[in-house]
Amino acid sequence: MTIPPATAAARKPLTLPRLAGMHVRGEKIAMLTAYDATFAAVADAAGVDCLLVGDSLGMVCQGRRGTAGVTLEAMRYHTDSVARGLRRVQGAAWLVADLPFGSYQASREQALASAAELVRAGAQMVKLEGGGGWTVDTVRFLVERGIPVCAHLGLTPQTVHALGGFRVQGRGDAAAQQLRQEAHALQEAGASMLVLEMVPAALAATLTAGLAHCPTIGIGAGRGTAGQVLVLHDMLGMNLGAMPKFVRNFMEAAADAPPGIAHALAAYVRAVKDGSFPDDRLHAW
Repeated sequence: MTIPPATAAARKPLTLPRLAGMHVRGEKIAMLTAYDATFAAVADAAGVDCLLVGDSLGMVCQGRRGTAGVTLEAMRYHTDSVARGLRRVQGAAWLVADLPFGSYQASREQALASAAELVRAGAQMVKLEGGGGWTVDTVRFLVERGIPVCAHLGLTPQTVHALGGFRVQGRGDAAAQQLRQEAHALQEAGASMLVLEMVPAALAATLTAGLAHCPTIGIGAGRGTAGQVLVLHDMLGMNLGAMPKFVRNFMEAAADAPPGIAHALAAYVRAVKDGSFPDDRLHAW
């Protein structure tokens, strides 16, 4: 698989102000997970705006059934690998890394130490899950110390057992109102991005419209968000378990183009940008 370096070099590096500008202009943000140098470089060359070193690596790289077993050391290793891949091609993508379960819940100081590990490995932003009061306080603490934060609401995989399984979140007036309050509190605390996972499409669109300074990135949350994210392996049609119904296999979707992963990634970026992905009929939660 050959990576065309000129493609990556032609793009200006993504920054927080540029991402905010995309949100203001209504330009969709295309995000994918990445776990190694080669796929990071290929995704960047395909025009992916943001790469997420997700703790989903526990499932797709380590063969786990969930994300809770992923360690900070594993996240640091994969973040460093992805960052190296971007540097090899003078990459433009914005690099986000997950804070894994148990690495930020104990205290704000623990969260800062863990975030610093990932930043030293090459992350430009860290992501943490949840919207409770302690989470808001942690977000503010990190942002005040110069670490950009992406929040994550809806289905939060690290605490999936507490949620009763992989269930849609935000159904009903009370649950929707709680998500709204948490989203605005996280924005006020300084979160620069917000992942919404498995949230009703109408609610996700309303939240997006109400968050002027915090672009939303949806996964199983409809097309009304400011951007989309998928697990790399899912969108390539590779999954050790059941494929979520909101995922599209872009290896098949790009069948009219020359075959290959690079073309599938480019097809994903185009579909996010032109709004043809996702299909809201698959998000009628």
